[in-house]
Order: sequence, then C-alpha cells, then structure tokens
Amino acid sequence: MRLTTQTLFCSALLLALSSGLVACGSDDQLSLNEYMDRIDSAATVAGERGEELVADAVGIGDVTPVQLQSFLARSLDDLRIPLQETVDELTPPDQLADLHERLWGWHADLIAVETTLASRVGDTEDTDAGWTALSDSPEMEAYRATLAEGKELCDGFQAELDAITAVGGFADVPWMPGELGGVVETALGCQWFPDRPADIYRYP
Repeated sequence: MRLTTQTLFCSALLLALSSGLVACGSDDQLSLNEYMDRIDSAATVAGERGEELVADAVGIGDVTPVQLQSFLARSLDDLRIPLQETVDELTPPDQLADLHERLWGWHADLIAVETTLASRVGDTEDTDAGWTALSDSPEMEAYRATLAEGKELCDGFQAELDAITAVGGFADVPWMPGELGGVVETALGCQWFPDRPADIYRYP
C-alpha cells in the first residue's frame, strides 16, 4: 500500500478550505467591514475549486508518485499561487495588519515548500524504498514543519483577536471578532489540520 485515497482526500479537503480566504485586490486600505465582506463572499468561489480537487481525489485508490505530483502541481497552479497573488494586493485594516502579514507570509512559505516537494515527488519510485525515502526526505520534513506552523496560527488566531478586542480594536464593530474568527478559521481549514503534522505522509 502507498498513500491512500483517504490521505489524499484529507489533504485536498484541507486545501479546499484553506484556499477560502481569497479576496479581490485593491490599492486602498480596506475597512474592517470591507475586509470581512471580501473574505466571506470570496470563500464560496475558492471553495468550489477546492471541491473539484476533493472529488478527483475520492476516485483514486493507492496513490502513485505521478498522481501525488499532479495533485500538488494542480493545487499550486489552480489555488495557492493565484490566491497568494490576489492577497498580496490587499491592504488590510490597521487592526489586522500584523495578523494578515503573518498569515499570508506563512502561505507564501507553504507555496515554496510545496513547489520543492512536488519536484522531489517526481523523482520518487513507486516502491517501498522509494516511498520511505520520500517520507524521510528533507523536502517532506520541511512540508510537515510548515504545516505545524499553520496549525499554530490556527490554534492562536482567536486568542489574538481577543487581544485586539481587549485594547478596543473592534470598538466600532463589536460583532467582528466572533464572526471573523469563525470565517477565518473555517477558511484556513483549521478543523482539518492533522493533530500531528509530523506524521502526515509518513510511510509506512
């Protein structure tokens, strides 16, 4: 057995949800309401693209290196890279500038790591030895470490919103922390992050 459909399906679902935070770009700084509206309305569009990946992954049995490389390449070309290009054009409200920078800085790092991993997967033989070498490779370890960073962002996101609230950052929009926290955590796919990112794609 290699990577199973279930493993790829979970990765696709994480990707679908984490790609929901796309928004239309602007040179002007967005208000809190505008920022929230852009995130909320665009999540549906990006989610549809991710659902296509999920649907394709469901039909796969044991995953071959060629299929895994194709999946990673498609996730990058269809979702992550266009998403990052769009988000890079956003100017968030001051209250969220630091969170926005760290979140999308992490996403940019993930793109670089996944690009390198996709290239490494292309050199993998569909054998026990090949999958073991991939599992133990520096490229895979970097991928797991980056996922762990993303999980930490998810775990600490609501606490950071609460801290902004405590200093009056959302005084004019008291509903914002709860709504934004829910939308962003869903968009990031926080509920789909593995409990132990260090074990993802671990072989055997």
